[in-house]
Amino acid sequence: MSEPARARRWPLAIGLLLLGSAGIAAAWILLADALGAQGAWMAVVAALDAALLVRLARLRPGLVRALAGTAATLLAIVIANWGIVATQLARPMGLMPWESALKLGPHHAWTLAGLANTPADLAWLGAGLVIAAVLAR
Repeated sequence: MSEPARARRWPLAIGLLLLGSAGIAAAWILLADALGAQGAWMAVVAALDAALLVRLARLRPGLVRALAGTAATLLAIVIANWGIVATQLARPMGLMPWESALKLGPHHAWTLAGLANTPADLAWLGAGLVIAAVLAR
C-alpha cells in the first residue's frame, strides 16, 4: 500500500477512536449510575473497544497503534470518571448531568474521583490500560 493511502487512514482512525471513547464512556456513565458504583471494570471493555477500533481502521501494527489504543482507553476512562462525578453532583444541585459536567472544574473532579475510586477500581483502570496496549499493538 502506498504511503499516501496509509496517511489517509489516520483521520479515520482518530475519528473512530474519539467516537468510540465517547460512546463507551457514555455507556459506562449510564451503567455506573444504574449500579450506584464506579464500574471500573468497564475500563477493560473500553480497552477491547479501542483494540477493535484500531484494527477496523486498518492501522499498521506496532508501537504507534498500541499507543493510539491506549490513548483512546485513557480518554474513555477520563470522560467516564468526569461524567460519573458530574452525574453524582447534579442531583443534589438540581442540575442536569451535562450542566454539572460543564461547571465541574478539573481539581474538584480529580478530588472526587480520587475519593470514589477504591484501590480495586484503580487496579481495573490500570488493567484496562495494559490490556489496551497489548491488544492494540
